Amino acid sequence: MIKTVVFDIDNTLYSFDRAHAAALEALISYAGQKLRMDRETFMSALKETQQRLEEYIGDKAAVHNRTIRFQHLLESRGLPLHPHVLEMDSVYWDTLIASSVPSPGALETVRELKKRGIRIGIGTDMTARVQFRKLEFLGLLPYIDFFVSSEEAGAEKPDPALFARCVEKAGCEAQECLFVGDNRKKDVLGAQNAGLKAVWYCPKGCHAEENVPVITDLTQILQMTDTGVIKETKIPLSFADGGMD
Repeated sequence: MIKTVVFDIDNTLYSFDRAHAAALEALISYAGQKLRMDRETFMSALKETQQRLEEYIGDKAAVHNRTIRFQHLLESRGLPLHPHVLEMDSVYWDTLIASSVPSPGALETVRELKKRGIRIGIGTDMTARVQFRKLEFLGLLPYIDFFVSSEEAGAEKPDPALFARCVEKAGCEAQECLFVGDNRKKDVLGAQNAGLKAVWYCPKGCHAEENVPVITDLTQILQMTDTGVIKETKIPLSFADGGMD
């Protein structure tokens, strides 16, 4: 039986893609007004900066840090850090968070899990502070029992170190934890390889490999429960050939 449900955040508890698009438009507007960079020039510089940082930093939480990203972009263009690095960081994150909406059924699901005595955790890549801001804005933070970021674990999903930290904080066996995420490779297979149960949240519908359960609505997690306990036999499976990363 499952005693703990651990959620990914981005594109699971809310649509990162939609919120990021809004934040990016705000950044492009800032770049045009304050840095005199047109859309094409700014987007090219941002892409080049991200690629360089990925090569330099590697698979660590710091690669997601927008302050570092904007810092390097400005430095590479010979532009002053003051006041732009902090203003760009605020423009991006403030817009992204303000544009975030809980995924359908997210609040209903965590509230009901809490009522049923099931512990709720977070297992997320990204730096901790901004993830806490998202959870607070989405109204989900009051229901969270524990939080694990790649910043804390020192490793990004699908590294087993992050999942091991989740299990440690859950206070139960790995097989008693259910991990819910949108990324088949990082969230689902990563959790399964670390001994956890896992489901792939794919609201648009995805083709899954064998032994990769798929849900299209977060409330389906509640359908897996019986008298306050999630049972593996109740997990609705969707099997097909192929898969996505």
